Amino acid sequence: MSGASGQGRQAGGTPRAALADLLAGNRRFVSGQPVHGHDVTEAAAAAAASGDQQPYAVVLGCIDSRVPLEAIFDQTFGAICVIRTGGHVLDRAVRGSIEYVVGQLGVPLVLVLGHERCGAVGAALDALRSGGRPGGSLAHLVDEIAPAVTEAGIDDPAVLPLAIRRHVRRTVHTLREDALLAGPVAAGRVAVVGGLYDLATGEVALLEAG
Repeated sequence: MSGASGQGRQAGGTPRAALADLLAGNRRFVSGQPVHGHDVTEAAAAAAASGDQQPYAVVLGCIDSRVPLEAIFDQTFGAICVIRTGGHVLDRAVRGSIEYVVGQLGVPLVLVLGHERCGAVGAALDALRSGGRPGGSLAHLVDEIAPAVTEAGIDDPAVLPLAIRRHVRRTVHTLREDALLAGPVAAGRVAVVGGLYDLATGEVALLEAG
């Protein structure tokens, strides 16, 4: 796949091409040579307003203000769909949104992106260590992340980075088993992959499914 604008942005593209395009954008971002940046150019706005949208990927990430998803993948208007929740926690609205872009827009790639020093995972760790539980809907985030913390080992000195990675993998597994995604995933038309964003370097590393 060549070119930096319009790359891979045809509905129904392959999962491999979509992932390669995202990672190429991240390399441009890390190298300090983004094509798109944050400029709201007249040309980009006009292109977004004309015709139907044809995104090539959906990225599920955290709400952390240090991880602006379009920027770190150097993507312009209409290229990717972005969903952000605390600790990239799934709920029915998130799953329905992913099912929509895959089923209706033909998006071939779902990327779940965690990041180092995630506060949501840290909150789950704190709750488990203290034996307390936060009030309100924050409790939902903690409950959804807690299994990853437990699996990582609450007494392990490296529990936070381990739990962050484990939570990404658990989210990927859940989406791969989703009733409306499992078929396309099994057929190879759609890929669901996990990644980790390094706050210090800006780099995205893919995580194995294990």
